[in-house]
Amino acid sequence: MNIELIQRFLTDVAANNNRPWFQAHKAEYEGAKQEFEGGVANLMEELTTFDPEISHLTVKDCCYRFYRDVRFSADKSPYKRHFGAYICAHGRKSLRGGYYLHIQPGHCLVAVGSYWLPTNILTAMRNEIMGNIDEWRKRVEDGKFIHYFGYPNESTWEGDVPVAEKGFGITCLKKAPKDFPKDYEFINYLKMKDYCAWHSVDEAIFEAPDWVRKVAEICKVAKPMMDFVNSVVDDYE
Repeated sequence: MNIELIQRFLTDVAANNNRPWFQAHKAEYEGAKQEFEGGVANLMEELTTFDPEISHLTVKDCCYRFYRDVRFSADKSPYKRHFGAYICAHGRKSLRGGYYLHIQPGHCLVAVGSYWLPTNILTAMRNEIMGNIDEWRKRVEDGKFIHYFGYPNESTWEGDVPVAEKGFGITCLKKAPKDFPKDYEFINYLKMKDYCAWHSVDEAIFEAPDWVRKVAEICKVAKPMMDFVNSVVDDYE
C-alpha cells in the first residue's frame, strides 16, 4: 500500500473539498482508492488466519464510500477526508463488532469491537458483564490489551477527534447507568456507551513491508473482547 500517495491525495482533497477540483483530479482519487483497497485486501487475508468468519467478505463489502451524505449535516463538503474500511462478518451495517482501519493525514487508527449499540443491547451487554465479570476481565485486563487500548475511563473523543493515543470505549457515562448499582466494583465497564477498542498508529507503520502483520496483531489482541460482545449481539440479530 503506497501510503505516501494516499496521504498526498487526502491532504489535497481536504484543502480543495469541492466537486470541480475533484473532477479535475479524479485520476488521483482512483489511484489512492486502488492503493487503499489493495491494502485492505492484504489485511483481510491476514485477519482470516485467526478469524475465519470473515473469509467470505470482499473488499467492496468492507470499504466505505468516499462521498459524504450531506443531507443532515451542517458541513456540506461533498467528500470525506479519510479512507475507511470496516471488516465485519455480518457486513458494514451490522451491529456486530468488527475490525476498522482508518487512514487520514495525522489521524490513522485501528479499532476493534462495536462503536454503537441500541439501548436494549447495551443493557444486555452490561448484564452479561456483571454475570460473567471474571471472564470479561480476563479478556480486557490482559497485559497486551491494556498496552494497546488502556482502561475505560473518561470519553476519549471530542466529536470526531480523538483526545488520546488509545482508548477502550469512545464515550462513557459520567454516572452509573440507570438501574445498575452505583457502588459496583467494576462500574467503569458498565458506564461504557460502546465497546470499541482503538489504537492510533503512526502513518510510518504503513511504509514498512510488514505493516499488515503489525496491524493484524493489534486486531488479534482485541478479538476476545469482540467475541464477548458479539455473543450478546447475536441474540438480537
